Amino acid sequence: MVKDLQLLASLAKIGAIAALIFPAIGSALGTWAAGSAAIGAWKKCYMQNKPAPFMLVAFVGAPLSQTIYGMILMGNILKSPGQGVDSMGAGILGGVAIGISAWLQGLAAAGASNALAETNQGFGNYLMALGVIETVALFVLVFIGKTLS
Repeated sequence: MVKDLQLLASLAKIGAIAALIFPAIGSALGTWAAGSAAIGAWKKCYMQNKPAPFMLVAFVGAPLSQTIYGMILMGNILKSPGQGVDSMGAGILGGVAIGISAWLQGLAAAGASNALAETNQGFGNYLMALGVIETVALFVLVFIGKTLS
């Protein structure tokens, strides 16, 4: 019986760790994609003797918030009354969904960086598109949190 409880607690901890690790991987991939595009966009601006828009930094940093959502999900899992396979599943599946949201947000931010550097217009529109992608991660965080409590 004690070993069963220890196993369930260990599974919950695996889920909590996954809830942070997968979003962090997605954030790293997303910021890499957006950062690479921003660097290329700035280079184009410099080569054309145009001012390089500093606002591209906002696009580069957009995927980082999903790591925070992963930390919140991790805390919810560790505080949840249910321990074991349900917590592990919530952490792995929720973490993967949040991580993919971050990665894809970074890919969209890469396109936004290129577009803003070329036109110097549309910053608000591009940011709204990134916000819609981020909403996926927020939905995952909120609704998994609800099922754990």
